[in-house]
Amino acid sequence: MSERHTYRVIVRGTWDGLTEAARARLRAGAGEHGLASMRFTEEGSLTYEPSPLKHFSMRFVVVSDAADGEEMAAAIAEDRAESALRRLGYGFTGLRSTVTDLDTMKVNRRRASRR
Repeated sequence: MSERHTYRVIVRGTWDGLTEAARARLRAGAGEHGLASMRFTEEGSLTYEPSPLKHFSMRFVVVSDAADGEEMAAAIAEDRAESALRRLGYGFTGLRSTVTDLDTMKVNRRRASRR
């Protein structure tokens, strides 16, 4: 059995070809998709600014084989983003990802202050 790693992936993109109905839905739901709603989840957390309605990001948690690396985690997250956005009826373009491997990241601990 191969080692599994947990990745946090941020998928960014640009809205494209949105219908007026889609724009209206996005603006109406903007309160649920602002900075306060940013979370890393398996299904993805969508965030965007309602005005101007230009860019968005989605945050994902991806667990996959460490041997497949960050590239596979990015591909999985982008596939999840595409599926979710299409299911919601939102047009998009230019997906790109930033990946962090939680199992290999270095954590800098603050030293207790000396008094």
